[in-house]
Amino acid sequence: MNRIAALCAALCLLLTASVAAAEMKLAVLNIQDVLTKSSAGLAAKDKIEKRMKELKSSLEGDKQQLVSFQDEMKKKASVWSEDKKQEQVLEFQKKRRELEAKQDNANMEMKNLQDRHLAPIMKELEGIVREVAASKGYSLVLPSNAVLYFDNSIDITAEVTKSLNAKLK
Repeated sequence: MNRIAALCAALCLLLTASVAAAEMKLAVLNIQDVLTKSSAGLAAKDKIEKRMKELKSSLEGDKQQLVSFQDEMKKKASVWSEDKKQEQVLEFQKKRRELEAKQDNANMEMKNLQDRHLAPIMKELEGIVREVAASKGYSLVLPSNAVLYFDNSIDITAEVTKSLNAKLK
């Protein structure tokens, strides 16, 4: 008798859950579009790209110096003594490690720059998504890149972008 009661309770629970899921209203949001099309996102992107170009230019100059040093080593290696060759090889390895360290530092700086400029936007975005979802009666908002198919009528990207622009003026 207890088994039957437990089975009935489980069946009722499943039916209730499926009815609740059927009433759930879903929306999707393309976060990347919001970031690339909003005013704040565009401003952050410009700052990040500007610094990236500066770092890239500096690294390219250092890389070119390293290549020139290597070419010079190849040309002069035949007239150098073994000690001089070894000294130059060590110098080349040192310069290459310095370049790699500089590249690692540049990558870290870019990540920190992105975090610093995008974190406030993402914080505002989270609040705006909640506001839009609540006002439209959505129970769940999913990132559009995580959904295989959706009807465009549930895409709230444009509305969220507009709200974000208005809030971050």
